Amino acid sequence: MSEAEQTALAASFRRLIERHGPMPVSRYMGESNARYYTTRDPLGAAGDFTTAPEISQMFGELLGLWCAVAWRQMGSPSPVSLVELGPGRGTLMADALRALEMAPDFLECVDVRLVEASPVLRSRQREALSEHTVSWHDGVEDIPDGAAVLVANEFLDALPIRQIVRRDGAWHERLVAWEDDGFRFVLDPAASPLAALLPDTLRESSHNGEIAEVSPAVLSLARTAASRIARDGGAALFIDYGHTESALGETLQGVRDHAFADVLADPGSADLTAHVDFGAFARAAGDVAVHGPVEQGVFLERLGIGERSRTLMQSASPRLREAVEAAHRRLTDPAEMGQLFKVVAFTAQNAPPPPGFETP
Repeated sequence: MSEAEQTALAASFRRLIERHGPMPVSRYMGESNARYYTTRDPLGAAGDFTTAPEISQMFGELLGLWCAVAWRQMGSPSPVSLVELGPGRGTLMADALRALEMAPDFLECVDVRLVEASPVLRSRQREALSEHTVSWHDGVEDIPDGAAVLVANEFLDALPIRQIVRRDGAWHERLVAWEDDGFRFVLDPAASPLAALLPDTLRESSHNGEIAEVSPAVLSLARTAASRIARDGGAALFIDYGHTESALGETLQGVRDHAFADVLADPGSADLTAHVDFGAFARAAGDVAVHGPVEQGVFLERLGIGERSRTLMQSASPRLREAVEAAHRRLTDPAEMGQLFKVVAFTAQNAPPPPGFETP
């Protein structure tokens, strides 16, 4: 993004604040990320962060085969939409479709659909998936009715959150104001009704100064995906970093050049994310079976990433073997991505547990 574009977004925020007062964190985050993602390819060494599909082909391959098994557990409906939310460069879907050559019955009846608003990333996805027929959609609500298998990797964390702070026995929403030539956090003096979204245990155990985060956008997506599965049949797989149960604390962060960045500096120039509250996500799901969350490392090992890595290393050069081993470790080791990242699946209530969620 050019300096002029950064200044334009900051100036727009400033005018809005001067005219209407401080804005919710959710608006600041949502509009900043909208500008950020529509103006760049943020992935890889030259970008701001790296996601699991860019680390290793094993990730997308295993998820592709997961989709095929989930489809068979659904009764093998045809046609079926294979949907990815926030597909980045299209790497995950390309790897998944290659692996799905082992499941031609599924592949033959699949309509590939990508939910992506960024023209820059749509261009990358067209290149990665040039051999396949793909439809693009601006939002989940644009996916045609019918059975679907949905995958979302590192999508939920970028959806806007709202923050509330405990102060003198009440919860007040945290807002973004313009003060002293910069953006600052302030509190709404009125008590916030958002506290009703918190579990009773958190409201009762909180102390002055503690922060809670809620994401109506994440909860809405859970309800949308669940209602669709309950109505039309299907399955959904969500992978993201976050906590298993609802908890107090601030997790909002900015990332630029593979390092943490000031959330309030240069809106639109950094990726703004927050940890996913998987407890709240599961509670919002409604009339479906919720599986997990399980840790990403456990999930991938159950899917067979160890065996896949050994297969890739059999005829590989020493340098490639080392790269495969490093990728396996990064995706599954608890000290790397294996524990922080969690996996949740939605299925119809009468469906068996999908792969990776079997009771040990």
